Amino acid sequence: MAELPDVRFLTVAEVAELMRVSKMTVYRLVHSGELPAVRFGRSYRVPESAVTAAMERPIADVG
Repeated sequence: MAELPDVRFLTVAEVAELMRVSKMTVYRLVHSGELPAVRFGRSYRVPESAVTAAMERPIADVG
């Protein structure tokens, strides 16, 4: 059997706290496709690596 990668999933509330935004902002990012997520029933889980990558890329073009 192939080994599964060690992926840690975060709730929308945890992502919002890490990114210091509202939960609604996280839902908008998920629905727009900017933040990948997996749906479990009625809730979403976001891979921690996706949150890290999203926080490292520039958000706005200033200048």
